[in-house]
This record gives sequence, structure tokens and C-alpha cells, in this order.
Amino acid sequence: MQDADTAHAELEHERDYVAGLYQRLDELRAEKQEQLARVRSGGAVGSMQNVSERDAFASMYEDRLAQLNAVDDRLVFGRLDLDSGETRYIGRIGLSTSDLQRLMVDWRAPEAGAFYQATAFDRLGVRRRRHLILKGRQVRGIEDDVLDASLLSDSSSLQGEGALLAALNSKRTGQMSDIVGTIQAEQDRIIRAPMPGVLVVQGGPGTGKTAVALHRAAYLLYTHRERLKSAGVLLVGPSGSFMTYIERVLPSLGETGVVMATLGRLMPGINAVPESNPAAAEIKGRLAMADVVARAVANRQRVLAEPRQLNVEGTILTLTPRQVVRARDKARATGKPHNEARGTFVKVLLRELTEQLMEKLEKSSGAGNTADRSYLAEDVRSSRDVRVALNLCWMPLTPEKLIGELLSKPAHLAAAMPGFTEAERELLLRDPQAPWTEADVPLLDEAAELLGELDASAGRDKAHQDHERARDLANAEQSLKNVDQMLKEAGINGVVSAEDLADHNRGQETRLTAAERAAADRTWAFGHIVVDEAQELSAMQWRLLMRRCPLKSFTVVGDIAQTSSAAGAHSWQQALEPFAQDRWRLEELTVNYRTPAQIAEAAVRMAVAAGLVVSAPKAVRDGRWTPIVDRIDGGKEDGSALVSHLLEVLPEELDAVDGGLLAVIAAEHRVAEVRTAVARRYGERVGSGAGGLGQDITVIGPKEAKGLEFDGVVLLEPGELLDGLGGKVGDLYVAMTRPTQRLRLIAAGEVPAGIEG
Repeated sequence: MQDADTAHAELEHERDYVAGLYQRLDELRAEKQEQLARVRSGGAVGSMQNVSERDAFASMYEDRLAQLNAVDDRLVFGRLDLDSGETRYIGRIGLSTSDLQRLMVDWRAPEAGAFYQATAFDRLGVRRRRHLILKGRQVRGIEDDVLDASLLSDSSSLQGEGALLAALNSKRTGQMSDIVGTIQAEQDRIIRAPMPGVLVVQGGPGTGKTAVALHRAAYLLYTHRERLKSAGVLLVGPSGSFMTYIERVLPSLGETGVVMATLGRLMPGINAVPESNPAAAEIKGRLAMADVVARAVANRQRVLAEPRQLNVEGTILTLTPRQVVRARDKARATGKPHNEARGTFVKVLLRELTEQLMEKLEKSSGAGNTADRSYLAEDVRSSRDVRVALNLCWMPLTPEKLIGELLSKPAHLAAAMPGFTEAERELLLRDPQAPWTEADVPLLDEAAELLGELDASAGRDKAHQDHERARDLANAEQSLKNVDQMLKEAGINGVVSAEDLADHNRGQETRLTAAERAAADRTWAFGHIVVDEAQELSAMQWRLLMRRCPLKSFTVVGDIAQTSSAAGAHSWQQALEPFAQDRWRLEELTVNYRTPAQIAEAAVRMAVAAGLVVSAPKAVRDGRWTPIVDRIDGGKEDGSALVSHLLEVLPEELDAVDGGLLAVIAAEHRVAEVRTAVARRYGERVGSGAGGLGQDITVIGPKEAKGLEFDGVVLLEPGELLDGLGGKVGDLYVAMTRPTQRLRLIAAGEVPAGIEG
């Protein structure tokens, strides 16, 4: 047991060391700022190699500065005292002195692994593990794990509340915090697992699945820097609220280059909304829809029903169905996508029509006429009748046009979906002006893959680009002549060509990071993809993601028991077998760090009573309250009774969480009414999603609540989350397991079995 003087001396020692680390951090920031300013002030001068090197240095300094700026909060969190006598500090990034003396080890480095993995039974050379508890830049406390029994009598070993429990009991802020200082051994093993292949991380509520996924992304970027820096990492989450909730975690871990997106944002230019009809979502999610889209594309490569007369400058030509079939077959034989293969289709028919026109003109002008007929090809190409006929047979298409017409025209659906019932086809019909949904995005992506790039100008855009290129080359040649003497004096005469200079000047217009380029490019191949709440994905959504990562390097995170989407998975084998066969491995998180035992047990009882098989991770702590169930009169159809009772109990709930974040979760059809009523009482304190600064009350539906956590939850009419349209056990299970402290349920109807024990 330490005395007060020893405890104070240890605390002061750590404060001095941590202050030194922050001083070094500030020095590095100033150094990179100065280097970046010096490089930028240099301007685009010198040889192409010089300019390229300047840009590379600027990019490097910008990336390093962004990293240094993101890790200020709780820069260091641990210390290892080793058998060798070495003391090793563990932090968010690695730091060294100017003469390369190591001050702190990056948490992802192999030397830091013992901080998370060492136990009293397998010390890994660690005598003592010290947790440094910081608030901002200030050390507020120390927590020691003594692994070497001979140190137990050491008065310098400091015991306290425990870093993990302190983090678990802290109030929610509307932003997810990293767990880098409190990663547990089973989490660390998964975070540091090898990158190749598909790793599935199954875990019940509160097991830290999302935190593990984010820390694994940071770890892989650190460990496989060269491979992933250029290819990038994609992180896919279930909702915009979820992405906002986690957006600060990766920068705080020293990584700023990950592409983060919901499934509705994976098609550039499309910002899809959730699919409101579960039955339609289930159909659109079937793998058979890939064949439907392929059939829809093929159906737009039409054959004329009968010969068609075409007027070309007063001469009547005939386009026959046989000619169209022959041109279509040649175009398809190229194996190119629809829009690119159209070039072959058009070229074949233009040649045949030009030959037909030439024969007619020669026949009418008499034998021996040797007049130049080279203009005829342009006459045929520019003929309105010819353009209309070719477009009628093989129209260039965008994915939006193809899928929009497919889903809004019954005849198109019937032609593309012969194996589906009429009722299923009717479920897919939509208004042409309706917004795209998350279930539409995989169909759009499939269409984009089959259609290829669209040149709606029929080659005129390329001609314009060629003209601009020629102009740029002419300007570059003149510029080189003007500065020839300067180039000779610089010793680089002949190194720079007009082509180099033109390309360089054009390249100056836009410089994007790899992450920015990846986000804007549908065809980008990522080096690794992390998928959170993966149990919700349909087969078509998996197909889209597999296309984004041809190497099939994935971290898949979720809980099958929480599936609420009608198109979601019933097992990981069902979800992954069509794409990865048996080449995937499963890891399971077994400890519930978030949910108090009383609430976790009630959620499991409810799920089991409803016939769902769930994993029941062991809760590490008991809560202060068992779930509270309020039964009210009025019937569940009377929304006013539910809202009135909610407003009555909200002051009690807000007092209980004592400044924490409180969520009101209700079935989707009630959310707007409830949010309006609560906002009328509490004003700007009411938000959505995970809340935010000044918003300590949030009103959301169960789907938006996925992946989020709150200090307290008030759940309205729980039975509706089971028996509503498309409702699944997963919706109620998710809603019940969001709180870290307190759960209250308000029911006018039946309370689902199991909740009350």
C-alpha cells in the first residue's frame, strides 16, 4: 500500500514526463508547419522532377501535420515496466527525440502488444502495467496492474478505480470515444489478426464490436502502410447518424485517410434514403436481381420488328432486322460493357449504310463516275433518321436511367423478371421522381458495371478534349521556346518536353488524396474493407462490396441476433458463402462492457422467449437499476397517452442520468410525433441520432439507434417493435441494449414476454 507522499511523487513524475511528450509534440508540429510553408513558398519552378518532389514533400508534411493535430487529447495512456529494467510508454503515435531516442511507442507497434496481452499467468516480460488517466493534457490519475508478485509490496504501485470501469461509467457525449487505452486481451487479439481473407467478428450488444473494427482499421493502416496507403481502407456503417458518431475515432488514433460511407453513399453522386418497404428491400436484395439487371441491359439492345426506311440527304436507305442482329452480335462478342460495345454496333451499321448509299448513288449517276464519295460516311452519321434508328436499337444509358425506367415501367419489369410473381414485381414499382433508396444502390452499381462509361456526346466530348490537348501542347511548346535560355542556365535543357509541361499544368488544377479519389471513383479497388452492423446487408449489397475489394480482404463486424432488415442475414455462412465460399474465419467477443447485467439479462430473456437464439456475452458490471416497465391505460393506438406519460417521466430520467445522454426510442411511425412533443417541452436540447453538443435528449427509431449508445433509454411501446410491419426481434433487442446505465419501457399494449423475468 502506498503512502500519500509516494503517491504524490509518482503522480508528479508522470506529469513531468507527459509534459515532456506534449512539448515534443508541439515541437514537431511547429517543425512540420515550417517545412510545409517553406515547400509551398517555393512555387512550381525547376524541372518536372523538382516539382514532383516538392509536391510529394508537401503531401507528406500535410499528412503528418494532420496526424499530429488529431492526437492531442490523451496523447499517452500507458507505461510498461519490463523485466529488463526498461520503461516503455505507450501512446497514440510514436515519438522520438531529435536524436532518435524513443520517448513513446505507437500502440499499434509490436512492442506495445504486451500492454494489452500480458497477464499474471503469462507476463510477456512485463512486471507492471500502468494506466495513465488524462483529461486533455493533464494527468489526473494512475492505475497499476502488478503482474510480478515480487512488486506487490512495492509502495510505488498505485491502485484506483480501474481505467476500464472509469471509461465505462463516464457519460456519453454524442461522439464515440476510442478505447485505445483500455483494449482488452480478446479485443487486441482480433485487432492484430492477419489482414488477408475475410475475418468475421461476432459479438453481442456492448462487446465493443465497433471499437474493435475502428482500432483494427487503424492497426492495419499502420502495419501495412505501403500497401494500404495507395489502395485505401473503406469503412461502411449502417446510417449517417452512426458515421457522425464514430467520425472522430480514427483521427484520434493517428489515421486520417480512411473512406467512411454508408451503403447509401457508395454510388458517387447518389445520396440514398432508407428503404421504407421491407418487402421491396427483401426482393431488391436477392442475388437473383443481378440477373434481372443484366436482362434489363440486354433488353435495351433491341432488334427491329421490320425493315425501316431511312432518309439520308434525299436518298432512301433500308435498315433490316438481319443487319441489326448481325451488328448486335458483333458488338456483344467484344465483351465490352453496353455503352462501350455500342461503338462497335454503330460502326458496323454505319459502314453498311454508307456502302448502301454509295451503291445507290453510283447506280443513279451511271457507270464510270469516279467522283469523290468520302463525304458519304459523314452524311450517313449525321442523318437524323439514322441517329434515331440506331438509338432505338441500342441507346446509350446511364445507370440511373436504366434502373429508373426498370422500376417505374411495368412492361420493363415484366420483361426483365420472368421468374418473379406479379405481386413481387408490383412491390418494386416506384414513382419515377421518388428518391433512390439504399436497396437501389446495389442495382445502380450493377447497372454501372454492365453499362460502362457513357459518352452522351457520341464522341464529341473526346474530340473537344483532343482539341484542348492540342492547344495545351502548342502553348507549352511556345512557353519552352520563351524560357529556353533559362532552362539551359538551369542545366535542364531537353529534360522537359511539351507533353510533360502540358500534363503538369493540367495536373495543377486538382490534387486529391487517395481517400478523396477513392470516394469519388466507383471503380476504385480498396485494399481492405471494414463493415459494421454487417448482419443487415443483403446479398446484392455484399456483391457490391466484394466488387470494391477484389482481394476479398474484409473485417466483418456484427451480431446475427440484431438483424432487423428483411434482406439481412440469418447466419454468417448464408451471407458470405456466395462470395467467399468457406474462406472466412470467425472470432467472437464474449464480454459485454457496455450494458449493465440487469438490462442485458432482460434483453436476452425477451429474445429467447420470442424464439431467437442469441449469444449472451457476460456483463462485467451490475447496474444501479433493473429495467422499469410502466403500463398505462388508453391502448397502444392512443399515441397521446404514450406521449403524455413520457413527458411525465422524462424529468425523473434526466435526473437519473445526471447530465448524461438520454434516448427516447420508438417505432418509426411514432418518431416525428414524439420528437415534436419532446422538443416543445425541452427546445434545443432535443436532437436526433447520437445527439451532440447541447443536445442531451435524442428521439430516434430502432434502426437509427444501431451501433449507438446512451446513458439512459426510454422505450415506447416495445411490442410494436416485434409485431409492426416487417418488425423482427432484432429491433427490440437493439433498442433494449443501447443504455449504459438505465432502461425504462412504457407500454399501453402487451409487454413482450421475458422482459419482466
